[in-house]
Parts: sequence; C-alpha cells; structure tokens
Amino acid sequence: MAEEAAVRAQADTVRRLKQDKADPDEIAKEVAKLLEMKAQLGEDEGKHKFVLKTPKGTRDYGPKQMAIRERAFNAIISCFKRHGAEVIDTPVFELKETLTGKYGEDSKLIYDLKDQGGELLSLRYDLTVPFARYLAMNKITNIKRYHIAKVYRRDNPAMTRGRYREFYQCDFDIAGQFDPMIPDAECLKIVHEILSDLQLGDFVIKVNDRRILDGMFAVCGVPDSKFRTICSSVDKLDKVPWEEVRSEMVGEKGLSPEAADRIGEYVQLHGGLDLIERLLQDPKLSQNKLAKEGLGDMKLLFEYLTLFGITGKISFDLSLARGLDYYTGVIFEAVLLHQENEHVEEPVSVGSVAGGGRYDGLVGMFDPKGRKVPCVGVSIGIERIFSILEQKLEASEEKIRTTETQVLVASAQKKLLEERLKLISELWDAGIKAEMLYKKNPKLLNQLQYCEDTGIPLVAIVGEQELKDGVVKLRIVATREEVNVRRESLVEEIRIRTSQC
Repeated sequence: MAEEAAVRAQADTVRRLKQDKADPDEIAKEVAKLLEMKAQLGEDEGKHKFVLKTPKGTRDYGPKQMAIRERAFNAIISCFKRHGAEVIDTPVFELKETLTGKYGEDSKLIYDLKDQGGELLSLRYDLTVPFARYLAMNKITNIKRYHIAKVYRRDNPAMTRGRYREFYQCDFDIAGQFDPMIPDAECLKIVHEILSDLQLGDFVIKVNDRRILDGMFAVCGVPDSKFRTICSSVDKLDKVPWEEVRSEMVGEKGLSPEAADRIGEYVQLHGGLDLIERLLQDPKLSQNKLAKEGLGDMKLLFEYLTLFGITGKISFDLSLARGLDYYTGVIFEAVLLHQENEHVEEPVSVGSVAGGGRYDGLVGMFDPKGRKVPCVGVSIGIERIFSILEQKLEASEEKIRTTETQVLVASAQKKLLEERLKLISELWDAGIKAEMLYKKNPKLLNQLQYCEDTGIPLVAIVGEQELKDGVVKLRIVATREEVNVRRESLVEEIRIRTSQC
C-alpha cells in the first residue's frame, strides 16, 4: 500500500537524521510528520494503537506520591505564610519576548509554542521573570509574595535525580526598597527553616555575591565582554574539577591562561566571616569598587545570620556563580550533603535543593520608564526534595495514608443502607471526613478490613439495637475498643478522637 510505503520512507528519514546528529528542531519536525502519518494510517485501518507513556521528562503521580508531595508543600507553604507572604499566580505561558535574554546560556532550554493568533508565546522557564513582568505591569513597588506552580525546560531529563522537563517551583520573593541585607538574610533563614523541617539530612547553604565575582573577574584580567560566559564556567565547579573548568575557560572561551590561574586562586576559597575579613584586606580585591561593596554587604549579611543563629550551615563560597543573567548582588544555593563513611574528611554534595539571590534590575527591564524595583528571592527545588522524601519513606517502610478520612460508617446487619446513608449525610454536613462501602449489605469484617487497609482510624457502626437506643457504636480501629456514643454527641466525639491521632 502506498500509505505504508510513505510511512516506512518517513521512518528512514528520521533514522538517518538521528544518525547524522542533525539539528534537534529538524528531527522533531520529521518525527511529528511521521507520527501524523502513522495516526492517519491507523485511522484508515480503524485500529489506531496508542502509545501509553508520559512524554519524556514528565511523570504521573499516584495517590501515594501525592500524599508525600502534599506533606512537603504544606511544610513549605506554612513557612512562607509564617514570614508574611501573600500568594499570586501568573499564566503558564508568556510572550516570547518577555522571557528572551533573561537566562544567559540557558535560554536555549525555553519551550517555544506555535504562533497562536498573532502572538509568539513560550512556556515559562521559571517564576521569577513572570513575577518581574507582573510587578512592572501593575506598577507594584512593594510586595512579599510566594508562588508555587509548574515551569518548563527543554532539558535533557535525569529523572532519577529529580530533573524533569515539567516540574514545580516554590518561590518566595521580597520586592521593595529596604535597608541592605535584611530581606536577604530572611530568605536564607527561610531556606534553613524549610530544609530543617523536612529532615532531608545534613545541608549547607553556599552564599556569594555577583559584585564580588565581577570584581574578582576584573582584577584577574577578564575582559568585560567575557564576564557572563566565564561566570557560567565557574558555575560548573560544584559538578566538575577546577582543571576541567580552567580548560573550558582557556580552550573554548579564549581566556588567557594567566587570568584563568588568577581566578583559580579565588574560586577555590570558602569559609565564613574570617574569609570575608581576609578578602577585605586583599590588596587587589579591596581596590575594586564592586568587590568592596559586595564584601561589605556580605559582612553585614553574616552579622544578621549570626543573630538568626544559622551561620553553622552557611558557607561563603567564591565558586558559587549561578548562571542566570538577572542576578545583581547576593546569590545563594542550598546543597544536601551525605557522608560516604565516617573516614571521609569532607561531606559530599548530592545536589542543589534551593537557590536564589538578588535581582535589582529585572523589573526595570520591563518598566516603560525603566523604574527599578529591588528584589531578592529564593526558589525551593521541590522535585529533588520530593525524590529524596520518596526514597526515605520507601526505606523506612512507613505506611502512607492517601486519604484523610476520619470515620467509616458501617452496619452490623443487613437492610441498614438507608440508616448508613442518613448518618453519613449528617457527618458530611458537620464537616466530618467520612466514607462508606458502596454495597447494600456489606459484611462487617469487610468494612473493618477496609479501615485497616486505608488507615481510617474510626468506625461508626449502626445496628438495630443502636438505633433503638439512640446511640452509635464507635470502634477505634487501632485498639479494637468499642464505645456507645449518643447520636447527638457523635460529631464532637469523632473530632476529639481524631485530633489525638
């Protein structure tokens, strides 16, 4: 058949392009054409077969995963609210021009959409740029907000490490003109609170300042035009050794070996207030206006963090660069650590779980009059945190409840469906989370077993004798204890008993 031959020819084209390592966009276009042809062929045959899988870099979340995820979200949201944040939301896609030029070398990871009604659109890459657009558009100069939503990156997924193409971000930002380092210190306190609360294990929060980096690049002899590209090389130091970063700077990015070596002397330093004091006396750095400003603010930041009592988990790290173009001041990143064994000198990083920094110029890029709104914020890497929580819970074999049902309405005899329906309706109307089995005459043993399986703590049993006496038999599943409760007191009794669970 001509149609089948055309499909085979198109499949060969796709194979050839992949072998030749052709442009990914061209391959994607030919793959789409192939899928369309196959679908057409399937429709013609009347038996189109669906490929049952989620797209690459995405996943489904079952009830158990969602229960774990909700625990993490609740801990994060309660922390954000504790610090006085309001909540906002923005569209999942933005005008392409809104996102272009804000992410440095990562801009290639933005998902572009097809032209829709004359607008060129892209899926949002993060929640920070849409926030800056929102501030400029609504002329807001002062807000403390959080935003939890999905973002999209056309990345190579590594799902075992919590790296996806579609994932949630949990952002907290403070926008407005305030005295130096007070909001910045609060953002670091928030990261510390959340990571401590979630009990993910040992962690360290690395801090640096873009001005210190830029000042360092200047005194090391990096040309202005290469600041950002050298910055993205330095940003790889948490993943690859200095020798590789150095060869990338010199070999690929054309930096002189002398400048690279001078950078190497700085970016391998990390410490606390003592290091800041030392660098403030550094003959080269102290002569650079930007670096001096950054170091002065870093000293102030550490003084506030000392008052918060969290400097034990904070490391001033000159290798921290964070590749995004919009950062202007303090930058930070939280990484989880794990000890391979007790003989290891230093803990090993297992990946970033939060990051952020100060971006004072981003809102001004959108404002027609260029009015600046200083901002500082943090983003919690919920996917990686979620992967770790999932592994920990699997290892502990803790039974995870996937519902919040407080009580199962059951009957001990036949022909009591109407009574069960009346009672469960009363409970629902009173705000009690209740369930019943969808059978006219379920066996009591099956009803009790359902509670065991799902973790429902209480059973409200209606029987002929209980109806005569105006009571309900309340059974505590864990202890199998049973008490008769007057019908009018049942709601209060359930509330008291489930508040103790």
